[in-house]
Formats: sequence, C-alpha cells, structure tokens
Amino acid sequence: MEEKVAKGIVFVSALLTIIATLGIVVMLFEEGMPLFREVSPLKFFLGKQWYPTYIPPAFGILPIIVGTIVITLGALIVGIPLGLGAAIYMAFFARPKVRETLKPILEVLACIPSVIYGFFGMVVLGPFIKNLFDLPLGLNAFTASIVLGIMIIPLVASVAEDSMSMVPHELLEASYALGATKWRTVTHVVIPTAWSGILSSIFLGMGRAIGETMTVLMVAGGAAKIPKSIFDPVRTMTATIAAEMGEAPFGSLHYHALFAIGMILFIITVLLNFIADKFGKRRIYL
Repeated sequence: MEEKVAKGIVFVSALLTIIATLGIVVMLFEEGMPLFREVSPLKFFLGKQWYPTYIPPAFGILPIIVGTIVITLGALIVGIPLGLGAAIYMAFFARPKVRETLKPILEVLACIPSVIYGFFGMVVLGPFIKNLFDLPLGLNAFTASIVLGIMIIPLVASVAEDSMSMVPHELLEASYALGATKWRTVTHVVIPTAWSGILSSIFLGMGRAIGETMTVLMVAGGAAKIPKSIFDPVRTMTATIAAEMGEAPFGSLHYHALFAIGMILFIITVLLNFIADKFGKRRIYL
C-alpha cells in the first residue's frame, strides 16, 4: 500500500513537471511567433540595429547575438582551463585532506548568487580593468567574460572530476607498470578515456554562460552594438530580456520580439543539454 502511494506521488510529481515545462514552451512560442508576421526572420536575425522603441522601430538582434557569443567564448577561455586544471588536481594530485577542503570550496562558489558575482565585477574587477588597460569604461565584454568564467569553474570542475574519477584503476595501474609518470598517465590515459565526460562538462559550462542574466546585465556594459574590441561594452540576449521586458507594452511588437529572443535562447539551451547528455551517456570505460 505504501509503495503504491509513493509511486502515485512520484508519478503525479513527474506529470506536473512535464505539464509545467510544456506550458512554458507553448507560452514562449505563442508570444514570440507573432513578431514574424510583421518582421521578417532575415531582418530579425541579421539586422544590426536594435531600437524597439523608435518610430519606426528596428528589431535586428545581430549585435545582441554577437555580444552573447563573445562573452560566452571569453567565459569558456577563462573557465575551461581553470576548471579542468582543478579537476585534474583534485582527482590525481591533491592529498586527501586538500581534496576534502578544495571540493567544498568549489561547491560554495557554485552556490553564490549571480548578483554577488555582478557586484564583484562592478565594484572590484571593473575599476581594476579600467585602470590596468587605461580604458574609458571597465564594464565591458572582457570583464564580463572573466566573471562568467569564474562562475562556470565549479560546474566544469565538478563534472570533469567525476568523469576522471570513474576511469578504472586497472588502466592507471597498467600505465604506471609501463613506467609512465602520473602526469603522462593523466594526459595519455585519463583524459582520452574520460573525454566524453569532459566534453559534457564543457557543454554544460557553455549553457551556464549563455543563460546567465544578472551578471552580464551588471557587468557587460549594456550596449546593443557589434563590438570592435573585447574591451567594448556589449549586451547579451538574456540581459536584453531582463532589462526591457518591464517597459515593453503588453502585446506590442517589442513585447513579442523579447519572447522571440527567449525562443532562440530556449532552442540553444535545449541543443546544448542534448549534446551534453549524449556525450555523458557515452561514459563507457573498459
């Protein structure tokens, strides 16, 4: 009897989760698609001007897409080497006490609210970057990339470390028996064997960077224009939705355009999660 009740609760919970998710997806597409009755998809994706409140309005999101790509790539350049380095160190080089100390610290970093990272970027890192490179403004794509890179380190390190720890000891012992050093074993045995899990951690980090809103809203500078330099201010898709949804009249083209941006974000996120899940399922070791 208790088992039947438990199964029923779990089934209802899963069903409600699916219904809620489908409801959000339907609402997103229902509110986003009307834009394309007035604005062609070509102008929307390739237009270089985003002036939704002008008369006539302009709904080109190319600068916003470019800003998103620049910040995401910058975050990956910062976060992936540090995250993978931390994973390798914790899995194979750290003493047990150091590992037990370092892992909770990484988990705490993952739990810090993004607005705190945003404050750090605005108050500490932004002015430092401004003075270091003698820039007119410290809030730009470079600063946002560093902050986002720091934010994705715990996710990349945690997933990659789990994958590396799953490599069978028989492979490690065989490598050591052939005279390989620990570092050579890591680079020639562990990383190739755990590569699917490592790639999965990278895709999850990319999804985290693309979906981040508050930090990029506070640190990236907020300029909807194609950057000529990494030190130019930019705006991302998430920041655009967060900054403008409150002022967009309900049912207007501006309102539908923001939902259309949400549709693109949703599709990108689903694809990244699908790829990460696909690679994650390939964690088949000898």
